[in-house]
Amino acid sequence: MAADREPARVAPAPVVFAELAAMRGWIGAQRAQGAVIGFVPTMGALHAGHVSLVHLLRAQGCSQVVASIFVNPTQFAAHEDLSTYPRPFEADLAALAAAGCAACFAPAPAELYPSGEATRVLVGGPSLGLESAPRPHFFEGVATVVAKLLIGLAPDKAAFGEKDYQQLLVVRRLVADLMIPVEILAGPTFREADGLAMSSRNVYLSAAERQIAPHLHRVLQETAAAIAGASPIDAAIAAAERALLAAGFAGVDYVAVRRASDLSVFTENFADAPARVLGAVRLHSTRLIDNVGAEPMG
Repeated sequence: MAADREPARVAPAPVVFAELAAMRGWIGAQRAQGAVIGFVPTMGALHAGHVSLVHLLRAQGCSQVVASIFVNPTQFAAHEDLSTYPRPFEADLAALAAAGCAACFAPAPAELYPSGEATRVLVGGPSLGLESAPRPHFFEGVATVVAKLLIGLAPDKAAFGEKDYQQLLVVRRLVADLMIPVEILAGPTFREADGLAMSSRNVYLSAAERQIAPHLHRVLQETAAAIAGASPIDAAIAAAERALLAAGFAGVDYVAVRRASDLSVFTENFADAPARVLGAVRLHSTRLIDNVGAEPMG
């Protein structure tokens, strides 16, 4: 007779807190026991990229990792998808549990934006242009909610994904300028097998659009190779825009080559510093962004 197998172990669900004071109390109790606290801010609808940030923090010495699930209203314009943004809360908690996340902060909007609140955080530098051109409200909302979360929870380390590269640099600038005592870690972009960057909004794509979507990554890779091979930046960008439209995208918001350190514009052709090639495209009602790194040759 075969030996009895041990029952599969089920990861404990994260402790969920809706109030900041209770979340702070839990973190304080953990820190009193010597814990190093890591933090992953999310808007939910989690995928492997989000989960990887929990693993990254644990690998970087965080003994307890906290995530937040909060669809931040201040980064949505009136015509955007705040009301329809996917919210699979129970599935998100299961994903966090499997990754070893200990607690989840899931506040109502009034907890972070109480009645009468009148303060916003404005960030210049890396927030200028690119995503803020079609969405001028966006980084004000991101910077405000991230500042509230980092100040309110006071983690030792926080992790953000490189898929939203401009946002990552905005957060780093925010933390440096406001002197928030937290280390910001960057996790690599997670991709589907065909190269499409994982995103919570990918669920909006129709079957036909899903076939077109991976071409964004391919074209950005080709652009990075072209500028690394000494192609003029303007020519490489123009070729990328033509290729994206030919692939079936409804529109191209931008393709840009910027310095990887701060997203400043190259005054001459790419030669003196690492770059980031960034793109944003539209597939009817869905907007996709992606980016890849590029290194000068020689």
